[in-house]
Amino acid sequence: MNDKPIIALDFSTSEEIKDFLRLFEDESLYVKVGMELYYQHGAEIVKWIKDLGHEIFLDLKLHDIPNTVHRAMKGLAALDIDMVNVHAAGGSEMMKAAKEGLVAGTPAGSDVPKLIAVTQLTSTSEEAMQTEQLIKVSLQESVLHYADLTCKSGLDGVVCSAWEARMIKDHTNEDFICLTPGIRPAGSAVGDQKRVATPGRAREIGSTFIVVGRPITQAADPVAAYHEIKNQWNGAE
Repeated sequence: MNDKPIIALDFSTSEEIKDFLRLFEDESLYVKVGMELYYQHGAEIVKWIKDLGHEIFLDLKLHDIPNTVHRAMKGLAALDIDMVNVHAAGGSEMMKAAKEGLVAGTPAGSDVPKLIAVTQLTSTSEEAMQTEQLIKVSLQESVLHYADLTCKSGLDGVVCSAWEARMIKDHTNEDFICLTPGIRPAGSAVGDQKRVATPGRAREIGSTFIVVGRPITQAADPVAAYHEIKNQWNGAE
């Protein structure tokens, strides 16, 4: 497992990000840049964060025809990101093309970014999956199917609920990344997430990375909140 919780930078403006990251001037973080930030500020915000010495998970969830995804990943690889993702629902051909694009776009001497796939969003309930996506199996079966497809396509792991991590690792391998959003410290608000877990519980049941947003970014003292969650994640509390 990675010892740093990934902080979801779910802010609307670059000024908010800069104000937040100033609180951590002496610390190297692992942060998530999602659609909202990237679509508004583009590659410049990624380059700025990397220049501060932080690791980046670029959470864009690409889902398009294989050729388009290949070219997009080739461009994203040049940004020196550490991890990026696609939707597993795009299929094996698309996922393989994404990996090939990342490899082709990674500068010589640099590590190829980790590539993971979304199985089912943690905001998706089994009922919604079955009635809206017309997937007539259990949520667990759907997640496991997508994880297996992702592994066979040569990707590094999946985004999944902590509650699915152990099952996925047992079905794939111990090195297969299970990155889990929906992490909430005990007693905090669940928000729009349906399948949540505490940092400590996520560690116990097999998560490789955890993503935490509002419990840190909206805390009265974000630095203290981050370190409390980091300690829980690393089993220090």
